[in-house]
Amino acid sequence: MDYKSGLIQDGNPLENLEKQLICPICLEMFTKPVVILPCQHNLCRKCANDIFQAANPYWTNRGGSMSMSGGRFRCPSCRHEVIMDRHGVYGLQRNLLVENIIDIYKQECSRPLQKGGHPMCKEHEDEKINIYCLTCETPTCSMCKVFGAHKACEVAPLQSVFQGQKTELSNCISMLVAGNDRMQTIITQLEDSSRVTKENSHQAKEQLSRKFDMLYAILDEKKSELLQRITQEQEEKLSFIEALTQQYREQLDKSTKLVETAIQSLDEPGGAIFLLSAKQLIKSIVEASKGCQLGKTEQGFENMDYFTLDLEHIADTLRAIDFGTDEEEEEYNEEEDQEEEESTEGKEEGHQ
Repeated sequence: MDYKSGLIQDGNPLENLEKQLICPICLEMFTKPVVILPCQHNLCRKCANDIFQAANPYWTNRGGSMSMSGGRFRCPSCRHEVIMDRHGVYGLQRNLLVENIIDIYKQECSRPLQKGGHPMCKEHEDEKINIYCLTCETPTCSMCKVFGAHKACEVAPLQSVFQGQKTELSNCISMLVAGNDRMQTIITQLEDSSRVTKENSHQAKEQLSRKFDMLYAILDEKKSELLQRITQEQEEKLSFIEALTQQYREQLDKSTKLVETAIQSLDEPGGAIFLLSAKQLIKSIVEASKGCQLGKTEQGFENMDYFTLDLEHIADTLRAIDFGTDEEEEEYNEEEDQEEEESTEGKEEGHQ
């Protein structure tokens, strides 16, 4: 009897037990199971003997003379090495508990189904649910089809509908799994897109920062250059003013001393003595009066207005800075190059 197929068809809860009673070598239920010490796994005695003979080809069968005192082989379930005595596989202990469980299992599977082992009809308590009403889309029993609520309905064998619904559900699962795989692929692509977007944004920010840093450097360099020119002009004018001031101070000192000398001469009572120095004194005073003709600063000498910058057009250009395509930048660069060439040609013609 095919116990496994009957178990699955009826939904018997002993299905899990059956899996534990399968030999890992022949994949059938244990026959005379023996326990392998010390790993405690079970094998059919015949399967264990086949493995032992293959691992020990020079070990004779039980009926022949022993050419070796024992042998060894590996458990097929856990690969644990098992050392045998001179009796070989026949020295292994039979697992009587497993044999008893197999006997009970076979007896349970060979019994006719009880009421509790299969869904029963609510209307007819002694009838199993064994057909499927296609009209009402519900499982029912034969009595309901003949005498009950489903006598005018179209019905089909329960097993055929069961297999069809099971196949349809399996297809739906496959379709849903495929859809999940596609969604996971899309999620992975979106995550990759997010990562690449962040990386590209970081690179764009770095490039923009470098370009503005370059502009700042150019502005700082130009600012230092222009400030230096103003400072140079300031130093030249201040140097000229200080030199001119020094000349006037020297002339003022001479004039002051000459006035004092002239006043002292006026106090001289003797005419002869006065006349000896008066003529030369008058001549010195006349020459000293010409000191007012020293150099002077021109009107507006202090003015520094010619160092004023008109940066409005540059400010407008800076305000107009925006992101553009490469084609626009190339066109802009070509226009600048053309303007520079025309300016250079104009200067050369002017020199000629």
